[in-house]
Amino acid sequence: MICEASDFVFRPPPLVSRARRVLIKPNAGYPLLYPASASREIMNLIIEGIKQVSDADIIILEGTATGESIYPIYQALGYDFPRVLMLDVRDCIWVEVENPLPHPFAVATFWVPNVVLSSDYLISVSPFKVIGGAGNFSIRNLLSLLPVSKYKANTSVGWGALYELGIDKIIADLYFTLPFDLGLIDARRMFIGTVETAEGKTEPYGKIFIGEPYEVDREAAKAAGIEVGYLNLIEAGKAELEA
Repeated sequence: MICEASDFVFRPPPLVSRARRVLIKPNAGYPLLYPASASREIMNLIIEGIKQVSDADIIILEGTATGESIYPIYQALGYDFPRVLMLDVRDCIWVEVENPLPHPFAVATFWVPNVVLSSDYLISVSPFKVIGGAGNFSIRNLLSLLPVSKYKANTSVGWGALYELGIDKIIADLYFTLPFDLGLIDARRMFIGTVETAEGKTEPYGKIFIGEPYEVDREAAKAAGIEVGYLNLIEAGKAELEA
């Protein structure tokens, strides 16, 4: 669903009212304010919306490409929400999870934080970002749930070993392995940059994309006028599972 940002109110889906634990994964791996990172304003709208309908534990989980602590970044972004548990991917217990696709695109299993598996409702929150011509939307946001220590290449920080396998394939595999319930793309502004950590240019857009992550990312790609490779792979994976 595409909403006018000026009228946006976060109304949690019915499943949230029955959840015991809700996990929110923001795009917040660098100390760069919105629209480079998920905005405090949108995060607060989501959190307060959840609290209106549920007494569930609310968890925010993110990791950094360097493997350093995420907590200074939470502080820099103003993530100081009351009665919300802030966690760092690097401090979690990791569990190996099998990719349900009969023929994975790149990876048959992923190491993921156990708190993701023990949560009842999963929300991915990202800005409307195009980095190096590629959409950085709600599904790609899941990449930083993976522990850098297990996936970095020998000569780089970040998830270099996964990039070597083809990042679109990895993102498509993640979509099926970590089935997030809701994707939200804060498109009040569009951020266009060349690399993740660099300053970029912004353009006003005035929308919020919200819904099932694949559908949300597809609408965002269409709005940005770009091809997003992992969306085609996800479509092929869906067809294989339905066959």
